[in-house]
Amino acid sequence: AAEDNKPTLSLELKYHSGNPVISTFERVSKPGIRVYSKIEQLQKSYGGLGIIILSTPKGVMSDQKARDNNVGGEVLCELW
Repeated sequence: AAEDNKPTLSLELKYHSGNPVISTFERVSKPGIRVYSKIEQLQKSYGGLGIIILSTPKGVMSDQKARDNNVGGEVLCELW
């Protein structure tokens, strides 16, 4: 989709013993429905085993880094 001049996100999956380390990738915010969260209201992903990617005023970061920086923002996706 590089010809469309739209930004893309490419992921390379890591495997452990033939099984993918990341089993699910779920997009949360969509162009028509943006999802924002304060860091205090952000739930742990998959019981703390997953990662939530946020777009914050300090840049794109994981939920753990956002908690360390005490910033919320737009919830882009969730992986576990």
